[in-house]
Amino acid sequence: MTKEELMNIVKFDDKGLIPVIAQDYHSKHVRMLAYMDKEALEKTLETGNVYYYSRSRNKLWLKGEESGHFQYLKGMSVDCDGDTLLIQIEQKGGISCHTGNVTCFYRNIEITESKNIVKEISKDTSFLVNLENIIKDRKANPKEGSYTNYLFKEGINKILKKFGEEACETIIAAKTNRDDVIYEVSDLMYHLTVLMVELGISWDEIKTELEKR
Repeated sequence: MTKEELMNIVKFDDKGLIPVIAQDYHSKHVRMLAYMDKEALEKTLETGNVYYYSRSRNKLWLKGEESGHFQYLKGMSVDCDGDTLLIQIEQKGGISCHTGNVTCFYRNIEITESKNIVKEISKDTSFLVNLENIIKDRKANPKEGSYTNYLFKEGINKILKKFGEEACETIIAAKTNRDDVIYEVSDLMYHLTVLMVELGISWDEIKTELEKR
């Protein structure tokens, strides 16, 4: 389908908008729901960067222009009625939601099997994602005496040195006892997450890469 054919099929609502479902190109998880107007759709198709229309700010919105979490268009489909778009995107930084979560749909609704009713709503509590967010916050909002801020201040070479030390200590611990391994792996994962944040890599990107293998 050509761009011209798509623009003829798309049906914008009375406000000139169309809902857009953003799906991760690699993991296939739904990232977010947003809206596009004609200009946002045209710029997305022309540039490959995903643009939306912000209803709260009443203006064109380049996804990631403030957060750095840009989205790159990998595919697009239009539904049978022409009033909803499904786009496949590659997410930079691994975060799509303004709350800092990987996806806007981070609250999971549990359905009971017997009564088919909502039982509870729970927030995504992936400890690695939470650790990543805490470290990101510490980097953005330094605190006096913080070891994490000390590492960021010293820079990449210091972070790499500490990660290497923890990797060696984990290997040594594996030759002793289980409790030592747990302790050293905890240190290792912390320093690995600091390294990833320093390099702008998210745990969601690691997850996506592993899902492709």
